[in-house]
Amino acid sequence: MTPPQDDVLTVETIPVDACDDNTVVALVTINRPNKLNALNADVTSAMKTMVEWAESEDSVRCIIMTGAQPLKPEEGKRAKPHAFVAGADITEFLGAGVEEITIKFTDNAIEALWNMSKPTIAMIDGFALGGGLEVACSCDIRFASSRSKFGTPEINLGLIPGYGATQRLVSLLGYGKALEMVYTGEMIGAEEAHRIGLVNHVVEADELKQKALEMACLIATKSSHTLRVAKSTMRSALDEGLTEGIATEAKAFAKLFDTEDQEIGVQAFLNREKAQWKHK
Repeated sequence: MTPPQDDVLTVETIPVDACDDNTVVALVTINRPNKLNALNADVTSAMKTMVEWAESEDSVRCIIMTGAQPLKPEEGKRAKPHAFVAGADITEFLGAGVEEITIKFTDNAIEALWNMSKPTIAMIDGFALGGGLEVACSCDIRFASSRSKFGTPEINLGLIPGYGATQRLVSLLGYGKALEMVYTGEMIGAEEAHRIGLVNHVVEADELKQKALEMACLIATKSSHTLRVAKSTMRSALDEGLTEGIATEAKAFAKLFDTEDQEIGVQAFLNREKAQWKHK
């Protein structure tokens, strides 16, 4: 298993100690620290490649997305702030027309990340603005350091979010709060983001990686098949009404009784043993 590597995106595979095989968590780092990890064509292309690789590797059980830490500043210069992803690289918008932007934002890396069948976690330290917030929202779970900042500043450029935030923020925050963020373009801090449901957990910066990895490794010990079913079933809550969604859940739940992992899980519970999943 050789993870893809790129100048603007690196992938580290971290073994899961609780598992007996080569189960790993993939720690994916967007690596443009001098540009606050801003998204450009190279980053989004590398993200697509990473998604294809992670989906095809059975040993990869969970993906953590993060941004590179700031580099040590040159003597006499100020250090750059911490950033998950500080947005899209606005220089790529110059001179772009409707057709070019339509292609760029329709078949995009953020949707590829959103549509992954495997669990994903955003590990946010610093600015998550514009496209960066949209990368975070395309992940299943969000951990943030206490110094993180969130916002959708596109309105200040005469634009709206283009990577799905107008839709995903409504699901996460509710209609009114999502509109407030998009209308004003103002940033909010980590504690407020947690209060309104934008992030799952807020921790101190020096604990962030440990806490995100603990969650990823816990998830990685579960049946990969059941995780995929859970993700797809819960995703239907965003696409279907309540009645249809409950019917979808009932069918998915019943089908799991034809799987070996269901039998293994029940027997392990009854015998007070650790489940040895068939679908790892």
